Amino acid sequence: MIGSLLYLTASRPDIMYSVCLCARFQSCPKESHLSAVKRILRYLKGTMSIGLWYPKGDNFELIGFSDADFAGCRVERKSTSGTCHFLGHSLVSWHSKKQNSVALSTAEAEYIAGGLCCAQILWMKQTLSDFNLSFEHVPIKCDNTSAINISKNPVQHSRTKHIEIRHHFLRDHVQKGDITLEFVSTKDQLADIFTKPLSEEQFSDIRRQLGVISL
Repeated sequence: MIGSLLYLTASRPDIMYSVCLCARFQSCPKESHLSAVKRILRYLKGTMSIGLWYPKGDNFELIGFSDADFAGCRVERKSTSGTCHFLGHSLVSWHSKKQNSVALSTAEAEYIAGGLCCAQILWMKQTLSDFNLSFEHVPIKCDNTSAINISKNPVQHSRTKHIEIRHHFLRDHVQKGDITLEFVSTKDQLADIFTKPLSEEQFSDIRRQLGVISL
């Protein structure tokens, strides 16, 4: 059941978080996990008419959204990174992934998520360059000012020196000008849907903004 749902996430980003959360318990599932998967199936049955919509003749601006749910995993206390990437108003890439290490603050969790978003954008820039499309200063929308400040500060201080070196490539690319980390309010953070359960109203609103609409 999880395998089939993971296949479906390629065209239904609205179930990405819930499916990936259930996938963490495949090795030792319980009755509660089966109930959660069945709930996802019931949601899909009631929303069979919706899907991703790619409008014609849209602008080709590359933009990313990055978010994290601090210590959202009740088992290991690890955070969940959520990212999504748009070309114009068309959603072309999205991720929901549990972080490998335990973040000690919300800023660190958001900073790590920003690194994941940055890596995907760099890959997309390289791929799009094969089509003679060039992008400079690609914005990543983040709702945590502390994470943005860390990315702009080249000095290692007491609150950031414990962060693994491999995550600081985000700061390197910000300083080189490849990307820019910009603040966005939490209510406008589209990557929120990939990090945590949301209210029905907020879930429906973000789902619409992602381009998942009735076809």
